[in-house]
Amino acid sequence: MKFALTARRGPLYSRLSSSHYSKLSCAVGFIEGDARRLSFRRQQLTVNTDHAVTTHPPFVDIHCHIVPSIDDGSKSWDESLAMARMAAGDGTEIIIATPHQLGSFRHNTAKEIRHRVDQLNATLEQQSIPLKVMPGGDVRIEADMITQIQADNVLTLGDQGKHVLLELPHEMYFPLEPVLESLERIGMQGILSHPERNQGLLKQPELIEQLVDRGCYMQVTAGSLAGTFGPASQGLAEQMVERRQVHFIATDAHGPRSRRPLMWRAFERVAEMTNWDFAEDICCHNPRLVAAGKHVEIPPQQRPRQTLASWFGWRKAA
Repeated sequence: MKFALTARRGPLYSRLSSSHYSKLSCAVGFIEGDARRLSFRRQQLTVNTDHAVTTHPPFVDIHCHIVPSIDDGSKSWDESLAMARMAAGDGTEIIIATPHQLGSFRHNTAKEIRHRVDQLNATLEQQSIPLKVMPGGDVRIEADMITQIQADNVLTLGDQGKHVLLELPHEMYFPLEPVLESLERIGMQGILSHPERNQGLLKQPELIEQLVDRGCYMQVTAGSLAGTFGPASQGLAEQMVERRQVHFIATDAHGPRSRRPLMWRAFERVAEMTNWDFAEDICCHNPRLVAAGKHVEIPPQQRPRQTLASWFGWRKAA
């Protein structure tokens, strides 16, 4: 295990050809996935006997840039295959491919994404990689977004006509209520991608509670729970998990070397912070409902307890 992780970062790994890299990524993915699952299962044997002999359902990743050469994600078919092997080795069964749409990627049409996904699935079958990829989009919120969806130029998640993955500009927040209302009028629901990484929401995290109350789903990035995007994003992601404001964990993977399509560590972290059932809901069950075009229930939020100190705005002395 230690050798595999060391080799990945070393000079030998960086000099591998794309084909050898893809095969090695597959092996390392399976080894890492098995080791993590065995490690956490040993903890379950001593901590939670209810789940001591069970395993989690397969993961479903609703946000992944696995389609090659179409946006800032996978750069080649070899990279896409490496990502697919890595995801399958980590326990993922379905990936919804979400190339960027609108914004700087208006050229990514629904027709082109469907075609690329069909090609990718055919290649996965040829390579005997046990993974299904479905079409979708990571949709930048713009004035004509609803019109583009209705014209079948912009994709819903899984191409099911039910859920739209919404992307805000990273550096700012603007009110989403008009967008959510417009989607509801055409029978769709919005899922806000990586709110824990949005600078506006980091400055005003109380807005998340309001959005969830309004019916906006929240998708947190798996890497945020591991600190990949810095302590502020990690802190907000953990707060959202604790308050049950997260409805989906997804990888937002962009390649096989960094921002990889791995779900297990986030699943483990959520289970440690809350419980096994909630981890299954946001990593397995809820994403599978989205892939099937079905409704996802929003559970009640767990709001922080009010203490006497917080009531009067007191703070601990530094």
